[in-house]
Amino acid sequence: MDSHKNLQPGGYDSRNTFISSSRGPPEPDFGESDEAELVSVSWNQDYSCFAAGTSHGFRIYNCQPFKETFRRELKDGGFKIVEMLFRSNILALVGGGPNSQYPSNKVLIWDDHQSRCISEFSFRSEIRAVKLRRDRIVVVLEHKIYVYNFLDLRLLHQIENLANPRGLCCLSHHMNTSVLACPGIRRGQVRVEHFGLNMVQIINAHDSNIACMTMTLDGLLLATASTKGTLIRIFNTMDGTRLQEVRRGVDRADIYSIALSPNVQWLAVSSDKGTVHIFSLRVRVIREDANSTEHETSSNSLQSLVSPASGANPGSSLSFLRGVLPKYFSSEWSFSQFHVPEVSQYFAAFGAQNTIAIIGMDGSFYRCNFDPVNGGEMTQLEHSRFLNS
Repeated sequence: MDSHKNLQPGGYDSRNTFISSSRGPPEPDFGESDEAELVSVSWNQDYSCFAAGTSHGFRIYNCQPFKETFRRELKDGGFKIVEMLFRSNILALVGGGPNSQYPSNKVLIWDDHQSRCISEFSFRSEIRAVKLRRDRIVVVLEHKIYVYNFLDLRLLHQIENLANPRGLCCLSHHMNTSVLACPGIRRGQVRVEHFGLNMVQIINAHDSNIACMTMTLDGLLLATASTKGTLIRIFNTMDGTRLQEVRRGVDRADIYSIALSPNVQWLAVSSDKGTVHIFSLRVRVIREDANSTEHETSSNSLQSLVSPASGANPGSSLSFLRGVLPKYFSSEWSFSQFHVPEVSQYFAAFGAQNTIAIIGMDGSFYRCNFDPVNGGEMTQLEHSRFLNS
């Protein structure tokens, strides 16, 4: 039976920040080890940091300026999942990688301020992903998702879904919206849970299985790609309407990441084709009350979310033959591009002032700048090797 164990009562202080590795000795499990291999990379919720799971522990990196914040080395194996909670001292860890002694069916909630595990969850099958928000812990198995209350670890929801080997799941992170998106029970379907509204929205997003998805921090916009990997679609999660569709290419591709800029003006996509694409979005978030502390866009203003395309993604010059030519001739193509080696997985995210950060499973970090007016090829600002692959 799936179970959890609370090793310390109470919650945590999300204002705590990471402690540098020069602090006192951590738990006995941690210590110096041989050269680490990279097992996983993952962004935190606002893309200001990322975590690298290694064969001997984990490391945390800041993006701007780029630097290693701290690391934890273990003698008996590493982690395939290292999920951060913004920049707090709390992480979720799942064992994996070569020779790891930590099981892949157990989540450890690690408090780095205390250098100890404060709770753990055990399951009968392999954990595919863990997602955190300040009041929830979400554990993704291949066929089921468990949602727990962070404070007392009480199980709140169980969601059945289609086989989900990629562990696809995304959460909203505004405290006044509680939204979860995951694959539905049919191929190409997305299930959106609006927990605060006690409402479920089913979106038939693609004909093929869902391969990648992301949401805005308020959970009101969803971007998806299928295993075909040619189209990325943006949906309104309140009523399921499709707001925009952009085209990565014509050939099939494995989509590694989708990111939405904080102002919802840009969308970035990375794939196995070795190009990071940026698309201009016509979606505009309109708040009805500028003085309101509410971040949520009301359903009334969502009706005017799509603005006319002006100076946006290039379409085909043959669009006047739209009824005759294949559909992709009338699609919106990418506005700006950056090329990375095709030999590795890369994950893109937006930084400040028209910049993109890219992390790779080859241990590479890139920071690039794109021209918001003219688009075209991005300019590389920085390239670092943070770990050997």
